[in-house]
Formats: sequence, structure tokens, C-alpha cells
Amino acid sequence: MAITRWDPFQELNLITNRMNRLFSETWGQGAQEQQENLITSAFVPPVDIYEDEHNINLKVEVPGIDPKDVDISLENNTLTVRGERKFEKEEKEENFHRVERRYGSFFRAFTLPNTVDPDSVTADYDKGVLKLKLAKKAEAKPKQIKINIGQGQQKTIDAGKGKAA
Repeated sequence: MAITRWDPFQELNLITNRMNRLFSETWGQGAQEQQENLITSAFVPPVDIYEDEHNINLKVEVPGIDPKDVDISLENNTLTVRGERKFEKEEKEENFHRVERRYGSFFRAFTLPNTVDPDSVTADYDKGVLKLKLAKKAEAKPKQIKINIGQGQQKTIDAGKGKAA
């Protein structure tokens, strides 16, 4: 006997899809309008954000987009990345069997901590990945603090981790 995991939302998704199909067939759009909506649907590039002791790093996947078509700004601790992936009209649309890539303009905004130095932001584009490096201010970086313990002995404490070395 096989054990099957029950997903309570699977039935809800199935009903939702059937209702959407019913409404679109009854009052929906024509095939041409559906294809245009698929081509121009929202494009949201995925972003990885990670931090080390000196920087906050972002990697934004924007393959097929010219770096000149990407705008990056930093204002009031908000980093914004916007751009547009354009659909190439070279091929006749009726020859397409399937269009799965997303096209259109995108906008991503990230609230940054006060520890970021706004004058030390760099951006690199390589193989479809936009890499942003946001340097931290000097006062935000971990420091080693020496504590004197009785009779001339010294102990080093890592301020960022709170552990004795």
C-alpha cells in the first residue's frame, strides 16, 4: 500500500483554475489578446542578497537585457533597480508555438540598513547577472576589543560575535 501525501490546497487550486477557465471561455479574451498578455506579462527578475563583514551583495538575474536599459538608484536608504526586457518582433508571432519567457518592464526596491555607505556602491554586469556591491561604513564593521583582566593579563573579545579568543 502506497502512502500519498494529502495537499489541502491542491483541490482549491484545481477549482480556481476551472473557474478561471470557465470565465475566460465565457467572457474572456480572444486568442490574439491572450497571446499579447502572455508576452507582456510581469517580469520580475530573481535576486540573491547576502552579506559578509565588509559588504552587502546583491545578484540580480537579468539575462537578455542590455546593461544600458537598467537603471540603478540609491536614495533615502532605498535601492531601486528598474529596466525592461523587450520582445523581439523579428519573428512573426503566428509562427510561435509557445512563449514562456517573460517580457516587460520591471522594478525592484530594497530598503537598506543605515550601515551602508552610499558613496561606495559598485555595479558589474557579467553573463546576464547584475552584481551590486554595497560597502558598509567603517563603524559598522566588526572590531577586536582587548579587555584587561586583573594583574596585567589580556583577553581579546570579538565584538561581532561576543566570544573570547
